[in-house]
Amino acid sequence: MMHDPTGRLLLTPVDDEAPARVRRLRGLGIGQYPEPAFDAFADRLAELTGAPYAMVNFLDEKQQFFAGLHAPGNRDGDACRYLARDHGYCPHVVVRRKALVLEDVRDYPRFAGNPVVDETGIRSYLGAPLIDRTATVLGTVSVVDVEPRRWGTAGLDTIKRMAAELVDQIHRREAGVI
Repeated sequence: MMHDPTGRLLLTPVDDEAPARVRRLRGLGIGQYPEPAFDAFADRLAELTGAPYAMVNFLDEKQQFFAGLHAPGNRDGDACRYLARDHGYCPHVVVRRKALVLEDVRDYPRFAGNPVVDETGIRSYLGAPLIDRTATVLGTVSVVDVEPRRWGTAGLDTIKRMAAELVDQIHRREAGVI
């Protein structure tokens, strides 16, 4: 995999909105620590999609943080909640500001070389951005599988609906309703 002089994978999208996102996340008080409510949300997302792994992911300039995580047998340690910005597919969702469906990541040259394919065996991905009322992309909700998956229209509709639901929960929390 090729890197630029800053050490970033060349396929990693440039994220000019990261500083504003970090300010918004800090203002909301989210994105730095695991939260049981986000873990429960990830559990529900995994159940709805039938995926073995699900995440509520917030990104800053350097890394991704899974504030919500469904990863059987892996939730105990905080180390599994961090991922470099140039690993995985959520940074692409954040920069694109729209959902991404990869039924078999090896079918897409742009994504096949991502380290999560070889290092962790990820084969399929389904993710949607968390766009809040300020038009800031806070992060993503996503599911992954170690097998190719036909997510289809139903999967895409589910991940978008769940992203909207989580953004609504974040707004209600900000307003002091929950």
